[in-house]
Amino acid sequence: MAVRLLPAGPRAVLAEYDTLDDVLSAAAALRSLHLPGVCEIVPAARTVLVVHDGSAASALRAILEAPAPSPSVGDVPEPITLDVVYDGADLDDVASRLELSVEEVVALHTAPVYTVAFCGFVPGFAYLVGLAPALHLPRRSTPRPRVPAGSVAIASEYSAVYPSASPGGWHLLGHTDASMWDEERPSPALLQPGATVRFVPR
Repeated sequence: MAVRLLPAGPRAVLAEYDTLDDVLSAAAALRSLHLPGVCEIVPAARTVLVVHDGSAASALRAILEAPAPSPSVGDVPEPITLDVVYDGADLDDVASRLELSVEEVVALHTAPVYTVAFCGFVPGFAYLVGLAPALHLPRRSTPRPRVPAGSVAIASEYSAVYPSASPGGWHLLGHTDASMWDEERPSPALLQPGATVRFVPR
């Protein structure tokens, strides 16, 4: 695991990795240790930002530089289940481009247990990894100016749910009624990094 550690002010360190798998491993290891002094762990596509109170700096360096252990069975969270109606505007096109039936696309999309790798784009937008390679497609050549809230979509190696109406260039497979972002909740985002997700056809 190659890593580059950069200071991000007096109370944070940014770890840069070569692969998303390394990011997921490092972030999972940090979360499982519940290290005193760590205030926040923020993974991204190739980095992990760790905010701390100053007391954990040396321990953080050792953890971020060392190969991360795989989480034990007890550390794996129970999947969050999202009911999905597979009626997306791009469902037929995705099936055609991948030379699959619509039923096969739905079966492939609902088979995995996904992991929230990181969040971004808009509040509550979670990038989910675990998408079957047979469903990997680049983003649409022309993004839509408005994608409805709750849209379940895929692009590249990721799946996601649009938490609010916004522009977007992902392929729309269906929709869910689940509230992905609610400021009335103690934690507004339904899907947090490290959480696991299963899509269930409705």
